[in-house]
Amino acid sequence: MPEQARRDELAASLVEVRERIARACTAAGRDPGDVALVAVTKTYPAADVVLLAGLGVTDVGENKDQEAAAKAAGVAEAGASVRWHFVGQLQRNKANSVVRYADVVESVDSLRLASALDAAAGRHRDRPLDVLIQVSIDGDPERGGAIDPVTGGSSVEPGRELWRIADYVASAETLRLRGLMAVAPREWEPARAFEALAATAARLRADHPDATVLSAGMSGDLEKAVRHGATHVRIGTSLLGMRNTLR
Repeated sequence: MPEQARRDELAASLVEVRERIARACTAAGRDPGDVALVAVTKTYPAADVVLLAGLGVTDVGENKDQEAAAKAAGVAEAGASVRWHFVGQLQRNKANSVVRYADVVESVDSLRLASALDAAAGRHRDRPLDVLIQVSIDGDPERGGAIDPVTGGSSVEPGRELWRIADYVASAETLRLRGLMAVAPREWEPARAFEALAATAARLRADHPDATVLSAGMSGDLEKAVRHGATHVRIGTSLLGMRNTLR
């Protein structure tokens, strides 16, 4: 697709997404300025990120390190600047790579991963790395996400317990605890999932008042996430279209 045509397509989609966010905020009695858009560009080229940056998008999410690292380098080479969010499951051996380009890691779900990021950030960064703890809303140990014993049961592996991870991140010199991230389980109605997440977020803020970020909601359920306090919504398909539209 020619660059101008793609820019026009992205611009139109961006208007629609921002209007959805604004309507959701109005319905929830919230200020639209309190909800940020994270454009999830996995599988899309760096050229799309450059176009989005030119359209005013400031936050971009990626979920695979190999793709994200190359894309971040390409965007920087093109002269564009965005705030990179790593939103996918992260292996500890990728920590050294991710901390070099990511501004935020949204998917910290274990003490071991938090420790690896802490060490890597100390080696490769001159400022703290913003961290969101990924929450397993249903407490299923097979899924990614730290577990809140209040909602996920008391027999939680210590290294996966949300509160232990939060305290570790908050005390680390190279990390900054910013809040929580979650994906609604497929088996749950999204409103129920986000209501449970909001309760966990409220308990986190009671102990860590600066942990105010709540990253929740995607293309199919952003309105329900906003209703329950999401401060960031992660939007891919509704913004960039299906992958085959780029051919």
